[in-house]
Amino acid sequence: MIETETPADKVLVIRARLGADDPEEIARLEEATGLAEALGLDVLDSLFAPVRKIDPGRFFGKGKLDELGAQIAALEANVVVVDAALSPVQQRNLEKAWKVKVIDRTGLILEIFGLRARTKEGRLQVELARLAYERSRLVRTWTHLERQRGGVGVMGGPGETQIEADRRILADKIAKLRRELDEVRRTRALHRKTRKAAPFPMVAIVGYTNAGKSTLFNKITGAGVFAKDMPFATLDTTIRGFITPAGTQLLLSDTVGFITDLPTELVAAFRATLEEVREADIIVHVLDVSAADFDVRRREVEAILDALDAGAEHGQPVIEVFNKIDLWKDEFDPADLADLPRKSDEALAAITVSAQTGEGIDRLLAAIDEALAKKSVVLTVKATASQHRAIAWLHEHGAVISEKVDEHGTTTARTRLSPEAAGRFSAQFPDLAPDLEDAI
Repeated sequence: MIETETPADKVLVIRARLGADDPEEIARLEEATGLAEALGLDVLDSLFAPVRKIDPGRFFGKGKLDELGAQIAALEANVVVVDAALSPVQQRNLEKAWKVKVIDRTGLILEIFGLRARTKEGRLQVELARLAYERSRLVRTWTHLERQRGGVGVMGGPGETQIEADRRILADKIAKLRRELDEVRRTRALHRKTRKAAPFPMVAIVGYTNAGKSTLFNKITGAGVFAKDMPFATLDTTIRGFITPAGTQLLLSDTVGFITDLPTELVAAFRATLEEVREADIIVHVLDVSAADFDVRRREVEAILDALDAGAEHGQPVIEVFNKIDLWKDEFDPADLADLPRKSDEALAAITVSAQTGEGIDRLLAAIDEALAKKSVVLTVKATASQHRAIAWLHEHGAVISEKVDEHGTTTARTRLSPEAAGRFSAQFPDLAPDLEDAI
């Protein structure tokens, strides 16, 4: 038996351009090409299509439509990726005009998410987003919509049209997936409640896709999370514990990457996962400074965080990490990065690192320690020998700064705790009256 591989689809990537050339537009076209390649598609070419305005029915005007059709035929492409959010009508009309399969940006990202999802939760989230997307495109997906099923009643009415039946089936599937995801949210809420009871601070890594989040996560924690130079290499949130140089035990989470024009269906479906970001004590925002449009990408991530009620504008300290400094060009001055405007005073000083080589990781961990210290309180506790459980509790739940035992066996411990942990200590050991200092 001879096994043969299915040849990859031959793809042309097109991005409409309303204005003049600029680095951001070029970066967007390169990004769309990278997304197509991440799916294993054979990208024959990528190009800009200058347009004066967007046609509501075909996206491109008649002349540009014919011109692009000739290029598609010459390349013998069988798939066209249009880097834009197409309406169902536009997508259907382009496919009719060009006689090829047309994928818009949303569909492309959904395909990648479907390919990368590994856990049951991830697959549920992607499937929910895909069905929500397809529900508006039934007129494109099915060609048998004009058929009708006969009625069952004695009146013998026209019955249910095929499109109505398909929409009903989709609605039932979506409702079932949402119920399953509600269970996921409840499970995650229980896990968060358990973590809060243990009072380890949570630090969430966020950033644009392919910014190096998973590589940084692995470098800090020693975990073996899959990390590769490709968009959306990992989708599933991973949490690991580690101890900072100052001795603070905390939890670090690696989250799904963001992207420009992230489909609203995906934001809604992944909300259970992204709630980890909203609950974090500190957000580490990783940026790829080797990208030409890295400042644009930063604004995109900040906008998504804002939509999740997370980030600097919602009271969460944010540490900006300018990653991939090993890829900087010689003329790039790292000092320029520190002068870039921030959205809020809550955003901390920028840290330059290379997650690949490890350069700057010590600076990042020191910044995390400093940020945690600003959110903590210091308790000085005096406990007799019979109250040793209180000292053990402090060692387990906080960072003991100093500890002395006098000749009577009384221990004086100076400990840094989160405000929540300090409250739990007072509730659990009401006989002790600790002295409260300013946060350090």
